[in-house]
Amino acid sequence: QVQVVESGGGLVQAGGSLTLSCAASGSISKLNSMTWYRQAPGEQREQVAHFIVGGIPSYSNSVEGRFTISGDSAKNTVHLQMNDLKPEDTGVYYCNAHLRPEGGTRWFTYWGQGTQVTVSS
Repeated sequence: QVQVVESGGGLVQAGGSLTLSCAASGSISKLNSMTWYRQAPGEQREQVAHFIVGGIPSYSNSVEGRFTISGDSAKNTVHLQMNDLKPEDTGVYYCNAHLRPEGGTRWFTYWGQGTQVTVSS
């Protein structure tokens, strides 16, 4: 069984900062990547930042230069440092982990339940 849990959301004023964390736990053989998405009310879920083990992180245009994703593949965790937050960054932030469970050969993507980020103007 694999679980993905996000933490660190909250309310912050525009221009402020927050750090989100995401941890995958359980019977994990190997992690490939972890990705942050967000979903604003009435909007589709969009990819925000992507961490791939041994690779280069990538960001959406809307957060490039303000958000930084970092990961620890040994701990199956990623962090999303969010600076200079704007009201349009408001939404539920979801994390997923693409990994291979123990005892298997296939790769799967697991999602967390999300954490709310609210940026006030």
